[in-house]
Amino acid sequence: MPTKSPLYTLKVVSDFASAHTLRDYPGACSRMHGHNWKVEAEVEARRLDEVGMAIDFKTIRRQVRELTDVLDHRYLNEIEPFDKTNPTAENIAAFIFSGLSAALNNGRIHVKAITLWETERACVRYTED
Repeated sequence: MPTKSPLYTLKVVSDFASAHTLRDYPGACSRMHGHNWKVEAEVEARRLDEVGMAIDFKTIRRQVRELTDVLDHRYLNEIEPFDKTNPTAENIAAFIFSGLSAALNNGRIHVKAITLWETERACVRYTED
């Protein structure tokens, strides 16, 4: 019988507020409007450090905050990469995932997913294989 390998999934929640305009969208979202976004960041690890942690929650929160501070209270269409890439929820989630992965991924931990809530009832979850 194979032995089971532990898997730890840590999640932090953050938020930011911003405005955007969806280019080429056939509806009201083609006009400037804003959201109070909620970000859920999931990080996975199979091993713990010498303290018994996968990664300190404060570290994850700090890195998420650094990424979302760039977006907070901004018109997204005016900042990179959204000055060229449509600032959809999907693209924003991928942007946060990429930045968080660059900051946190190492041999022991990796970013598993970003869930970005546009409203209380609508979200996108971005992950990579």
